[in-house]
Amino acid sequence: MEFNNIADLQAAIGQDLPPSEWMTVTQEMINAFADATHDHQWIHIDVEKAKAHSPFKTPIAHGFLSLSLLSHLIGSVVHVKSAKMGINYGLNKVRFTSPVPVNGRVRLNNLKLIKTDPYGDNGARNVWACIIELEGSEKPACIAEFVSLIFE
Repeated sequence: MEFNNIADLQAAIGQDLPPSEWMTVTQEMINAFADATHDHQWIHIDVEKAKAHSPFKTPIAHGFLSLSLLSHLIGSVVHVKSAKMGINYGLNKVRFTSPVPVNGRVRLNNLKLIKTDPYGDNGARNVWACIIELEGSEKPACIAEFVSLIFE
């Protein structure tokens, strides 16, 4: 969804925004995330051990990998034409409600801008209600209240 400026974005508070495209979470993504974060727990990276010993019978993505996709997923749904830059500001609430198996597909669904406040001379602090849906699962992969800054 495209907005001309921050004021137009603010007018969208409370509206359901469109879902993102589906994204496949590959073993390569999981391995790269494990390397970047030094979290090499076997449940994520050891395919054979996960098949034999995991209750999921396959490697699963790190919860924080799912969470880290929010910036990309929001950016794929929301575009503010006047924006010069955006910054991740923080999180108010996060829950990982369903594990994402390797090659699982996720998308951002039920995205809502729930609050926005002026930030500095030319910015806004935005609070987003986010649900990362997991294809084929009754439970979402992640529910989060994500806070971002945007500057014109």
